[in-house]
Amino acid sequence: MGYPNNNKTYSVSRLNREIRALLEQGFASVQLTGEISNFVAPASGHWYFSLKDDKAQIKAAMWRGNNRYCNHRPANGQQVMVQARVSVYEPRGDYQLIVEQMAPAGEGLLKQQFDALKMQLAAEGLFSASHKKPLPSVINRVGVVTSATGAAIKDILTVLKRRAPQLQVVIYPALVQGDEAKQQICKQIAQANARREVDVLIVGRGGGSLEDLWSFNEESVARAIFASSIPVISAVGHEIDTTISDYVADVRAPTPSAAAELVSPDSEALKLRTSQLLQYLNQAFKRRLEGASQRLANFEARLQLQHPKNQLMQQTQRVDELEQRLIRAQAHHLRQKQSQFHLLQHRFDRLHPEQRIAQFKQLVAQLGDKLQYAMEQKLNTQRHQLAVSSAKLNSVSPLAVLARGYSIAKQEDKVIKSVADVDPEKPIVTQLADGEVVSMVKSTQ
Repeated sequence: MGYPNNNKTYSVSRLNREIRALLEQGFASVQLTGEISNFVAPASGHWYFSLKDDKAQIKAAMWRGNNRYCNHRPANGQQVMVQARVSVYEPRGDYQLIVEQMAPAGEGLLKQQFDALKMQLAAEGLFSASHKKPLPSVINRVGVVTSATGAAIKDILTVLKRRAPQLQVVIYPALVQGDEAKQQICKQIAQANARREVDVLIVGRGGGSLEDLWSFNEESVARAIFASSIPVISAVGHEIDTTISDYVADVRAPTPSAAAELVSPDSEALKLRTSQLLQYLNQAFKRRLEGASQRLANFEARLQLQHPKNQLMQQTQRVDELEQRLIRAQAHHLRQKQSQFHLLQHRFDRLHPEQRIAQFKQLVAQLGDKLQYAMEQKLNTQRHQLAVSSAKLNSVSPLAVLARGYSIAKQEDKVIKSVADVDPEKPIVTQLADGEVVSMVKSTQ
């Protein structure tokens, strides 16, 4: 099948270059948190690592010109927050982050936990408007769950004294910061519901960092507010602060003072409305300013894209990568040579003269044992054969014949076999089994 004639046929390098331009323009500045892994800091001074969460990871690089401003050195497993732009490492086609700023995650990690719990409780329906209880039309007693010595209770009492001094206030003191805060807040909400002595309940504290306000982001506090039969007004921090308690509560007040105004007669509604409009105007102006700032940042990023420094950084990253490959190759070659050396040393030890001499000594000892055993076997065999031959010889021995009653007659040491062999003049020696008898011949027949 033929290919269509297309003037937009790309080379691989051209495609990677244009993808890089698109990514760097579209993601000129992103902020994200994650855990550092595979951290490498070569001699060039640049940092290379990966950012990951429980589901994904992305490669990242931070040039020496930027990382020298970091007041801490990253480590594997550390949670960090980074300001970066998305780019492409063209030689491999890998997309990566070019990190410009880095700091320990701190609030970034808490923000992740905040978002996760927010999604969980929203899915369970704890934020649903159908569960929200309206504030009573007539309020005589106001309950406040907060620190008895904090700024929040002072602000609430000041506003109520000015707007509605006739209202009675019941304070349910609780820690609003620290490890024990969530237990005390839950306990006081439950106690207020058990006593049934107030018409509405304000739960909150003054402003602070995300860590300071974290007690009101705890799941147990959210569920205690949701379970309250008394209408609950969440009044945590400043207006820009938002907590899980704000979403679960029946009414959210931007500040403790605003909560006090909600439960007091609405004599200053116009001022409140004016304040809200001013805040909305400020927010709209802030959004316009942020949009203009973002467009300016995009223009700056496009300008940066054309800067020779970016190409130089790409080449520097390539050099660093080749350096790492060379180090790994040298280490692999050294391991191979060490393995060969150990093998030759083992063979040398196995062929050493001492080993050979020990082997021959062992062989000589074994052959000596075999020779000794063979000699003993041979001697036993010869003894047996001697005994057999002796028995045979004894069976034909003249002495044996003599022992059966026979005798041998000799004359001058010659056995007399015939009468003709006898000399009457000479004595005859008769040999018996137990001795000899010498006699003279009187006659022959």
